[in-house]
Amino acid sequence: MKILYVTDIHGDHGKYWQVLEVAREHGVDAVVNGGDMLPKGGANLHRAQKEFFEDFLDGYFAQYEKAGIYHLGYLGNDDLRIFDASFEKACSQYPHAVNLAQKRFELGTFEFIGMNWVADYPFRLKDRCRKDQNEYQFQRQFGSGLLSTKDGFEELDNWFAYAAMLPTIEEELRLLPKPKNPRKAIYVIHMPPAGLGLDVCQSGEKVGSKAIYEFIQGTQSLLTLHGHIHESPACSGVWRAMVGKTVCVQPGQVGADSVSYVLIDLSSMNIERAVDSFVNRKFV
Repeated sequence: MKILYVTDIHGDHGKYWQVLEVAREHGVDAVVNGGDMLPKGGANLHRAQKEFFEDFLDGYFAQYEKAGIYHLGYLGNDDLRIFDASFEKACSQYPHAVNLAQKRFELGTFEFIGMNWVADYPFRLKDRCRKDQNEYQFQRQFGSGLLSTKDGFEELDNWFAYAAMLPTIEEELRLLPKPKNPRKAIYVIHMPPAGLGLDVCQSGEKVGSKAIYEFIQGTQSLLTLHGHIHESPACSGVWRAMVGKTVCVQPGQVGADSVSYVLIDLSSMNIERAVDSFVNRKFV
């Protein structure tokens, strides 16, 4: 079985269509999208993400259905939680579209399990943020915490106290569905693990999750797929690492006119990373 893994494409239509075109060309069985699927930033974030569902995603999933290719994905930390129901509805319209958030999906002899919570960061949007472990030390924040609502953003008076009432990343990992056979399991976890070079920011700071590393170490699945820190492969020179027998992959993401992804043959575990330019390319 062959899959294409991509993450952090933030509503870029060109990247989306390039991914589907590559999937067709290589005859993959599934595209796995590791989160941060919707447009990012801007003064009208709610509107931009809402329009992505209304104007793009349904037609995009229809093309997967036509091609007979599965799309396994979930919304990420920059994707507002108020649209979770919209994403679930969009996936429910197509047998080949699967919402993988905190769920397990069997494809052939393999099991895909997704988790889109992330360890807290200094940015204000906290929709999917958690403490990593109970002793987690918060970073210096760029402002008060925000949660998305249908009418805008709710400002949190004390994010640290609010976060203390939520399950930690460590606890969320324990709550995930259990695979029948870990050696046939692929975990799609948006946050990268600590200590492997998959979590390096432009500043050189390493921001990966200790809880995720320990989970991988204990579970020993076939494969884990990560994202979140776009620049990490360019900064560390590492996009693939090992934890025991588990292969951990973080393809990163690049500029506006290219898309980064990996092609994986799950039977042979041949894994190739590519960065494709699609300037002036016409998509059908």
